[in-house]
Amino acid sequence: MSITIKALPEAERGQCPAQYSFGTGFADHMFTQVYDEGQGWHDAEIRPFENLSLHPAAAVLHYSQEIFEGLKAYRRKDGGINLFRPDANAARFNRSASRMVMPEVEDGFHVEALKQLVALDQAWVPSDEGSSLYIRPAMIATTPKLGLGAAASYMHFIITGPAGPYYPEGFNPVSVYVSDEMRRAVKGGVGEAKTGGNYSASLFVSEEVARNGYTQVLWLDAIDGRYVEEVGAMNICFVYEGSLIKTPSLSGSILPGITRDSLLKLAPTLGYQVEEARLDIFEILADIESGKITEVFGCGTAAVVSPVGLMAMRGKEYEINGNQTGPVAQRLFDELMALQYGHRDDPFSWIVPVN
Repeated sequence: MSITIKALPEAERGQCPAQYSFGTGFADHMFTQVYDEGQGWHDAEIRPFENLSLHPAAAVLHYSQEIFEGLKAYRRKDGGINLFRPDANAARFNRSASRMVMPEVEDGFHVEALKQLVALDQAWVPSDEGSSLYIRPAMIATTPKLGLGAAASYMHFIITGPAGPYYPEGFNPVSVYVSDEMRRAVKGGVGEAKTGGNYSASLFVSEEVARNGYTQVLWLDAIDGRYVEEVGAMNICFVYEGSLIKTPSLSGSILPGITRDSLLKLAPTLGYQVEEARLDIFEILADIESGKITEVFGCGTAAVVSPVGLMAMRGKEYEINGNQTGPVAQRLFDELMALQYGHRDDPFSWIVPVN
């Protein structure tokens, strides 16, 4: 299937503004295609960015049948643009679609749509250090129906917008509160799918801990309430004695992060050991207190690596590495960013050049 290009005239196109913030400004164009049962995907096009028109009974508005992804385009020093592991995002998009009873999009076509959209709006890719063009693919159920059941029609769309450095004031640690009562997801549920309900379900606790001065929430498993899962919208890692990186094994309720997977593959090439395991929060806190755990960090598309300097649970606080960014987190952040921006060789074949 080909993609029809309906581009704005050159004179009407914008470019990356001098000031921008994540998720508030958007580039000139968007990709859309629609799906109808019996016909499949059709009408793929890149067209000017505009509002969507939905029937008030569209299934997405009532039963949250929707999925999304997040990745970035990076400006190289030579002016070219890189995508980072878009094939992995496309594959995860389809895993989410399958779990939410939605039609899949052929991986190669999805990546081609990304490339064509970014190429058309390349003037929106920032050149500032640490900045990027954030890319948000999504799929929503559009069938007008109030009866519960999978929809028969869908829209797949991709929008983009400039994103500044995640750490404009420096690579500083955040504070995390362990949610001892509320749960994010359960094994057998939709925790490993990238669907909006997972994130809206986290807002109650996120807002509560923010009022108490903490940056993120650490979620525990829903069965025993003691095994570490995710931190905020990121995966989490614990560094033992500066050399061993442990992260919770994927349980069915943890999102399989692409940054997580990338770090697990990158870290051994830098001399670190990695281990995926079931991690008991009480053992983790004891190991922080004893000094066995020397660093903690979250990892995800937005932040890449987010150091944690303080963890708290049941009113008690545990400081990590003097509430300072540790050398392991710093090195992983530097090395992965260098790879994404094309400052170092890519032995993993993760980089897909747009131009």
